[in-house]
This record gives sequence, C-alpha cells and structure tokens, in this order.
Amino acid sequence: MDLRNVTTPPSDRERVAIDRVLADHGFAETDGTPGRTAIGGRSAATRRDLLLPALHALNDAVGWISEGGLGYACERLTVPPAEGYGVATFYDQFSFEERVEVVRVCDDIVCGPYADQLIAGLDGIEVERTPCLGRCEKAPVAFIQQPGFRRTEIAPASPQSVLEGEPTSVDTHIGVIGEAVLLARVGSVDPESLDDYRGAGGYQALSRALDEGADAVLDRIEAARLRGRGGASFPAAAKWRAVAQAQGDKIVVCNADESEPGTFKDRVLMEADPFAVIEGMTLAAYVTGAERGFLYVRGEYALAERRMIDAIEAARAAGLLGEDVADGGFAFDVEVRRGAGAYICGEETSLFNSIEGLRGEPRDKPPFPTQEGLFGLPTVVNNVETLVGAVAITMDKDGNSKLFPISGAINNPGLYEAPLGVSVAALIEAAGGPTSDVQAVLVGGAAGKFLLPDDLEVTLDHGTEPPLGSGAIVVFDTATDMEVIVDRIARFFRDESCGKCVPCRVGTIRQVEALERLGNGGAERETLDDLAAVLRDASICGLGQLAAEAVQSALDLQLIGGRSD
Repeated sequence: MDLRNVTTPPSDRERVAIDRVLADHGFAETDGTPGRTAIGGRSAATRRDLLLPALHALNDAVGWISEGGLGYACERLTVPPAEGYGVATFYDQFSFEERVEVVRVCDDIVCGPYADQLIAGLDGIEVERTPCLGRCEKAPVAFIQQPGFRRTEIAPASPQSVLEGEPTSVDTHIGVIGEAVLLARVGSVDPESLDDYRGAGGYQALSRALDEGADAVLDRIEAARLRGRGGASFPAAAKWRAVAQAQGDKIVVCNADESEPGTFKDRVLMEADPFAVIEGMTLAAYVTGAERGFLYVRGEYALAERRMIDAIEAARAAGLLGEDVADGGFAFDVEVRRGAGAYICGEETSLFNSIEGLRGEPRDKPPFPTQEGLFGLPTVVNNVETLVGAVAITMDKDGNSKLFPISGAINNPGLYEAPLGVSVAALIEAAGGPTSDVQAVLVGGAAGKFLLPDDLEVTLDHGTEPPLGSGAIVVFDTATDMEVIVDRIARFFRDESCGKCVPCRVGTIRQVEALERLGNGGAERETLDDLAAVLRDASICGLGQLAAEAVQSALDLQLIGGRSD
C-alpha cells in the first residue's frame, strides 16, 4: 500500500459492510455513480470518527482488511488511503492477510503458565499470543475472532472449549469487605433488565440530581473526595466543575478500554451492572451540560460491549437518553466505540485520537481535556468504576469504596470490594488465602510494584506506597519463575508502546534487552536504572513513565538479578 489512489474494488460483502455501518450513523447508501461517495449533501470529511467503526465492519464481515475494502472505506469518508492504512495498522486486532478464523490465547502474567499447553492442543488452528484479555480470574483465557461479526471470549479455556467455540465462563466470584456499594447489584439484578435495575434503586441518583440541581451533585462528589479509579487518581469533581464552567458544546467520555494486565473490574461492572454505567454518564452530562457521550470499550470485551449497547437502547426507549432525558429538560445520548487492541488507548488523549479516526497516540498537555478534549471540545473523561462511584455518592453512599481484582495463586480469584485503606494482607485473606507459599505480590497491575510476603500489611489508598494504580493484585507462589514474569511485563510495555516519543519507543526495547543480558549473568543494574530514569522523566504519557516501575521493584526486592549493589 502506498500513496497512490486505491483502484482495487471492494467485494460486494465489503461494500455492504461499510455502507451498513455508515448508514447506521446517518449516511445514505451510495447510488453507484463513480466518484460519488455519499448522497444528501453531507460532508463525509466531517465524520472521520467513523473510520474505526468502518474498519471493524470490514474485519468482522470478512476476517481481514483488504486493499479494496480499506480503499472503499477511505473513499466514503474522504480519508487519504495512506492515512487510513496508518490508522488500521496501529491496532493489533486488524489483519491485512486473508484469514478465516484466529484464536488469541493470553500468555500474560496470570495466564502465561497455561498458554503453551493450551496452544499445543490447538494444532492446525491459527493462534496468536496476546496480552491480558481481562478475565484473569478464569485463567487460561482465549478470544476467538471469526468473520460474520462473531467474537467469543472463552474462560477458562481448554482445547475442547476453543474448538467448540462456546463460552465456558461462569460468573466472576464476588467478595466484599464491609458494605457493598459498587457491587451492590452485581449478581442479584438482571443486567439485561432496566426494570430490575430501577427496582433496585437505579436512576434514583439522576432523579435526585434533577430535583436538587447540578451544584448539589458536585458538592457531594467533592465532599466524598472521589478520585479517578483508572490509575491517575485525579479528583473527579475538579474535572466535572471545570467542564461545567466551560462555554459551548461539551462531551462526556467513559473510558472502558481496561487493558492493564491483572485488571478486570470495569469489565465486571459493564457485564453485570451496565445501566449504572449509563446513569453515571448521564449524571456527568447533567452536571456539566454535555449533550453527547461516547463509551470506548475494549475490543476484547465482546459481552461487555453487547450489554452496554443493549442498556443504551433500553435507556433510550424509556426516555432516559435522548432529547429530553427523564423529562428533565436536558438532552444527552451515548455512542459506543469499540477499541481494536491497543493498550495505549486507555490513555485519555490517545482514546480521543482513536475515536476521531486517528492513530491512537497521546497528545501533548496542555491543553487538558477539560479545555480541549474530544473533537477539541471541553470533555469529562472518567473510567467505568469512577462513574458508578459517582452514582453511589449522589445517593449518600460511601465514596471510599474501591474495587480490587485479585488473581494468580489465590484460592478464590475474583473481584473484591473494600474501603480504601485496606491492607493487601486483608484482601488476600478475603480471597481465601494463597494456594501455596507466596513469593511475591504485584499491586497495581503491570505498571505497579511488587511486595514480599513480609510486607503485605501495607495499606492501599491514593498517594500511598505501593501506588494504588488500577487496584489489581496478582499473587505469585514460590514455584513461579519471577524472571519470566518480569520479562513478560517488560515485553508488554515494549509491544504496547505507540512509538510516538523516543524515550518510550527506544527505552522499552532497551529494557527488554538489558533484562535478557541480566538473566544471562550480565551486570545490567546501572543500565536498567538509567533507562528507568529516562522513561520516567522524558516519556510523553503514563505508559512510558511507568514502564520500568515493576522492573525496578523486582530488582530492589532481589526477585531477579541476584543481590543489588
């Protein structure tokens, strides 16, 4: 593919897939006139944000993106083919080679020990190793992509279940220390029933907000000191207030691109309590005056995506989204955008670029999203757990409640709710204790830090050590080869770097190389320390800035590399 115009025609199936997805977003079908790509006088150039849905339509329909299919998508959206190719190749889930089916097998820090055996049992099937699939409590995990819009998550996976292509997942184990706030409805309310959600107190928060006004909601969220639960811990009320004070059109974005290894809390909320996510977005829209919302869901979360789409449609049919939400005199609606396999898109400005039909690379700050976010408009962006927390706080529930995904060498892996300030030891005990002697515990996901068994009484809160991060906890027993685990974390950051900035693009590669030399007996601590400093101080976004945290932690605790100098 080069800079010339694409002359290869799309297949009928590809043409239909593109026309259908664009028609669903307001574009008329083409009339077959050469050079004419849209009817009705609308400028397709203003809807480049439909490029990602169009690419998904191609990949879903035929299993890959051909030159003709990509060319047709670019023609209809007036996107230069070279730019369209640059966007499509950014994402891991899009193939440019013809294929019938692909099975993605997780080989990350939790599923890794099972991956080789699972892959060996799938002889003759196209298998790709992939980073964490967000079902760590059900290891091992596989994700099947088949033409015809079929995407299947299988957890726990076996060769037989993968060959049968039927999901084997059962409900995620849920545990609570104290009062259930964020998980109060999970497991007890039908996630596909709006009536059930309302019967369990759903939409009372929005009703209260409409009665008391936006300022009252903001005051509650501020008093509860709700901070972002995606890892950055930024005060939610500060974001909402800044956007509320901005002039003109505004947007609410739910960041549901949860891709941190060991983390699956947002997935559980979307699958088991989707209306709470929509209510949280609507609450944010009412407070800030936003009329448009986007929910960007991880591409591997097929069930969560379906549940969210169904919840949006049900809410819209009930008058809880649309031109006059809940007869409250304000308009708000939500569109779903599916990611395509890029961890970097969990960074908020990368997510904006992805939605806008650009490569998912981070933007320089300032300006900050509350000033110029999605489409250049003031934008509130929060993750799933934060928005559900805002709903609970509006109803005077405890704003200190936090979700902790726990997996690895633990008797009852699952999702646990506990107050901030809980100790790691208490969470491990609540999860049934370790399956055998503990060697180390990783707190905060791949961007977090390790703890030794004697250090598990430390508490987890915003601003503590180890950093709270995503809240993920992964337990490793003494049979685990920690060099393999640390190397997998380093390779994760190398592979997921978007390549925009040199410190991250080069530094993550050099870190993997230095770890390999270290494993072969080399004296690499000084090199690794230097790389960590450069990554932390000079990278544009959090991916590069945190890419060496777990590695440095493992070195400091002598989990790898022998005794430190």
